[in-house]
Amino acid sequence: MRKPIRSKALLVSLMFVMLFALAACGSKNNNGAAESTAAPSASAPAETAEATAAPEAEDGLYNIKDFSNIKTNQGEAIDGGTITFGLVSDSPFEGTLNWNFYSGDPDAQVLNWFDEGLLTWDKDYVYTNDGAATYEVSEDGRTFTFTIRDNVNWQDGKPVTAEDWLFAHEVIGNPKYDGPRYGSDFTNIEGMDEYHSGKAKTISGIKVLGDKKLQITYLKSTPSLLTGGVWIYPLAKHIFGGMDVAKISSSPELRQKPIGFGAFKVESIVPGESVVFVKNEDYWRGAPKLDKVILKVINPTTIVQELKSGGVDLVDSFPVDQFPDNAKMSNVEFLGAIDRAYTYIGFKLGKWDAEKKVVATDPKAKMADVNLRKAMWAAVDNDTVGKKFYNGLRWNATTLIPPSHPEFHDATNPGVAYDQEAAKKILDDAGYKLNGEFRTNPDGSELKINFISMTGGDIAEPLAQYYVQSWKAIGLNVTLEMVEFNTFYDRIGQNGEDDPTVDVYQGAWGVGIDVDPTGLYGKDAIYNFPRYASAENDRLLAEGVSEAAFDVDKRKEIYKEWQQLMVNEIPVFPTLYRAVVVPVNNRVLNYAIGDGTGLYYNDIAVSADKAAVAQ
Repeated sequence: MRKPIRSKALLVSLMFVMLFALAACGSKNNNGAAESTAAPSASAPAETAEATAAPEAEDGLYNIKDFSNIKTNQGEAIDGGTITFGLVSDSPFEGTLNWNFYSGDPDAQVLNWFDEGLLTWDKDYVYTNDGAATYEVSEDGRTFTFTIRDNVNWQDGKPVTAEDWLFAHEVIGNPKYDGPRYGSDFTNIEGMDEYHSGKAKTISGIKVLGDKKLQITYLKSTPSLLTGGVWIYPLAKHIFGGMDVAKISSSPELRQKPIGFGAFKVESIVPGESVVFVKNEDYWRGAPKLDKVILKVINPTTIVQELKSGGVDLVDSFPVDQFPDNAKMSNVEFLGAIDRAYTYIGFKLGKWDAEKKVVATDPKAKMADVNLRKAMWAAVDNDTVGKKFYNGLRWNATTLIPPSHPEFHDATNPGVAYDQEAAKKILDDAGYKLNGEFRTNPDGSELKINFISMTGGDIAEPLAQYYVQSWKAIGLNVTLEMVEFNTFYDRIGQNGEDDPTVDVYQGAWGVGIDVDPTGLYGKDAIYNFPRYASAENDRLLAEGVSEAAFDVDKRKEIYKEWQQLMVNEIPVFPTLYRAVVVPVNNRVLNYAIGDGTGLYYNDIAVSADKAAVAQ
């Protein structure tokens, strides 16, 4: 559950109607179209077909279990065709278009269409041998030998090679690297520390055995290696090999003319606004059925009209607060699944030490007192928020391992229950005395808490204001600042610089296929935005990827203990778990959301030249 988005990367989600726009960490499947065995069904042409009936609400509440994650095919596929994909956001996408460097989900949504990882995974989040590369593991579980398929080529015709895979590791391990990837997955590779510190010119644990064969030896065999602990994204050495590592992320080759080896290739980019993709005839799984995909940024306030008019065929995610009023939209089918994500309130407890590349917790930080943090958690009624604002498609979150990982999510842990009287008592007992309308610090000084949240749809600010009012009800003086997506993550430290004016923030994480939360809460994780560290946290995170953790029951026990630790120490507290709801135009065929379904981007087709329009 770590790593910044896709490929282990930060996915901060379209939460609260884009209140949070999935920023990356965690790793989603590279198959935006996912995988499926759904068979086409005969029915009327797309222009006149009615959407498959949406799930019904019970007492005004929907249950994500009632949704299908696989699109019902309507009609027969035509040759070629163009679809429009809506990236729902009130901000431009940043444009860091390479898996080795990007940090936010909007960029990941662009990347998905033209690039992918060398390995894929199944519905249980285990790497398979069905991807662009296959792998074998040594008996001791430390050495992986990868073989890239012969027909896997970059979109400029050059083969994807073992040297490219090695090069990605060399760039990320280079001290000049300015992306967010370097962390425990890389330091677990033999010789990586020596290479990173300049003591060695090569990474001793990585060997190129042939043009298409790479071997990586890890210091420790961990249960995470098969579920996200291997870096699966090569970097085209023939393009970036002669470039200063510090300049790669800002280069035109990455931002204006990016290439990958995915189903579509970039034809043109309007920075931050739109991308035109054309089919990659040389795609290793087979040429795509579609000729072209147009991606454009759609403001959450206009998404309904875009869908009804056929202006977009599908979107990355639909604001779920708008779902009840649009559940019967006649020209789309709504797909749904439990999202690998949660929203949360984070407390700034220190800063990032750029020299040592670890968090530096400050015992004198404004939010350092766990009693203050616990009271702020107890003051908010997230169960009601989920029901009233999201009709059950967001629901009260209790721990930092979401139910998308049912083996490890501790459903018995209640977190901190909503109880404003209890919250007041916690503050009273800790010495935060009321002085008029608001409380002072235990030493009598003024307590003013600065809270930032993201802009988005119509209810973004009202929801953030709900938290402010909840905290005011227990005597806390909290001021709110609404910030657009890219600025928000800069201010809370995605580049290693923490804005000292921020005390509390509201964010969201999309989690990786691996349950290990080190990439979000480890002391050497730049995405550890609260800048939290403790000896007990170090111990449990290490045990979670230890040899003992190969026993699944033991690993469950470890992460159950870790979830409770985070409930006790509260560097952040989860607010809502989420469902992802995706409307898909009736003419779109062979589409699904979620993991392990069997469909890929090259499978997507359409049954008509034009999108169906709502009747």
